[in-house]
Amino acid sequence: MSAVAELPAASLAPAVAAPAWTQRLSSLDRAQRLKLGLGVAVLVVAGIAGIVMGRQAEYRVLFSNLGDKDGGAIVAQLSTMNIPYKYSEGGGAILVPSDRVHDIRLRLASQGLPKGSVAGFELMEGNRFGMTQFQERLTFQRGLEGELTRSIQSLASVQNARVHLALPNQNGFFREQQKPSASVLVTLQPGAELNRAQIAGIVHLVASSVPEMVPSAVSVLDDSGKLLSQAPDAAGNGAGGGDATQMQYTQQLEQNYARRVLEMLEPIVGRGNVKATVTADVDFSLSEQTSEQHKPNQSAETGAVRSQQVIESSGSNPNGNTPPTGVPGATSNQPPAQPAAPINGQAQPITAGTGNTGGGAAAVATTSKRESVTNYEVDKTVRVTRGGTPTVRRLSAAVVVNYAPATDAKAGPTALSAQQIEQMTALVRESIGFSKDRGDSVNLMNAPFMVAAADTNAVPLWKQPEILDLARSMAWPVGTFLFGALVLMGFIRPALKAMRQPPVKVLSPGDPGFIALDGSAGGAGSIGGQLNLAVSDDNPRPALGGPDETALLPASPQQVRLDEARMLARKNPIAVANIVKEWVNGEAPA
Repeated sequence: MSAVAELPAASLAPAVAAPAWTQRLSSLDRAQRLKLGLGVAVLVVAGIAGIVMGRQAEYRVLFSNLGDKDGGAIVAQLSTMNIPYKYSEGGGAILVPSDRVHDIRLRLASQGLPKGSVAGFELMEGNRFGMTQFQERLTFQRGLEGELTRSIQSLASVQNARVHLALPNQNGFFREQQKPSASVLVTLQPGAELNRAQIAGIVHLVASSVPEMVPSAVSVLDDSGKLLSQAPDAAGNGAGGGDATQMQYTQQLEQNYARRVLEMLEPIVGRGNVKATVTADVDFSLSEQTSEQHKPNQSAETGAVRSQQVIESSGSNPNGNTPPTGVPGATSNQPPAQPAAPINGQAQPITAGTGNTGGGAAAVATTSKRESVTNYEVDKTVRVTRGGTPTVRRLSAAVVVNYAPATDAKAGPTALSAQQIEQMTALVRESIGFSKDRGDSVNLMNAPFMVAAADTNAVPLWKQPEILDLARSMAWPVGTFLFGALVLMGFIRPALKAMRQPPVKVLSPGDPGFIALDGSAGGAGSIGGQLNLAVSDDNPRPALGGPDETALLPASPQQVRLDEARMLARKNPIAVANIVKEWVNGEAPA
């Protein structure tokens, strides 16, 4: 046996050919055959089902000749509904599974898709022969409406738009001509809105595109029916609940005051511990006042002379008689009264009468007259006052301050003292420009803020719609793969593994192919029988005695080789028997 252990491993190769797969299949027992057949059948059925379910369905045209905007909207909606789609060559049509074409069309129609393309002035290219003047004018109006619709839809905030033009017929009478008007209906993008500048831009775009149209004749509405545009003459007069510009100005003013209050108190109480609201009463009325004032008469030295007229006249009477004066009549013929000297005023002029002298000359009477008229400028003041700037009539501020945080972990938040509240109130008054004469009011309250509780009704991850949709879409391929892997590993793999292992059979005396070491069939006492008993696991062993001291010693090299030879004989007894047979016959091992 030591000679056997010293042989190289290459000389121990099996000398017989491996059995065919039919022989391996016939070597399996009945239970293994049933498992193998059932596994193969189930695996084939699962593969066929996967191929049938995963094969591409027949596609049909859903919509064709769509614009880029409609095509993008339809593709986005198909992706949302988890519907497979593909494009035709050139992207002119969208294809979907043939069994769902009508269902998808109805579902998209309920959402207003496709919206259709807007025709513009290309309608004028299809004028047919014999078109009347009315039809030509109507076609031109439709083309102009389409061009305006395209221009308005190009805005980022506008999703869809419609333009209606009212173009009256022009006649030869200028006074009877009517002005054109227009109405624009816009549908905004979700979450978008048009500011005042964009609305004014749409109004001027439409008014500038139509001759003789003024901006006040253009109305802009949204999809909810709210009027977005407003006539210029209605701004500022308070009609219709006030102008939007005035409301926006008031909101900005209130936000500015509230921001001032927060910037003043947040460094003291902390961010998020103060809330402030300011209400402003703003006067937008437009007033005009004209006043004219006159001062009292001034003296001649300080007054401004406007005009002055002086008349002087003088004359003489040789007869010494005073010529008659005054208005002819009974009053003028009365004798002169006794002259009297005035108490106040200037002295009357004295008229001296010269009598006869020694020369015998006749007496001559002399008269003189002087008139003076002076006009002074009248002091006059004219003042015109126009009030067009918004003025704040009253301010009302409401401020809430949170309790002060506790310094000790055991104690809760504490309220502010009366002195602190008074100081904060004074700061609020100074920040908003408090005026007692104007009637402003400030109310500051100290109260604990409520802490928002956590939302316990949050949808768990495994109940969210996105996760459920993903699970439904991945359930069939993942389930098919796991089922096939289970069948392969549980039924087919054990059977194939059993087929690859040849049956181990120990030859006994009397079996065909048994060869003893001495060349004879021999019994158990022969050398061949002893070899079979040595490599057989059924060889009875005598009862072992007590522990041997030599067992604790390390094994010798001869003992190691002997153990290796025995192990080789157990694993491949046929090859060992052939080697021994060749030794007995005196042949060299192959």
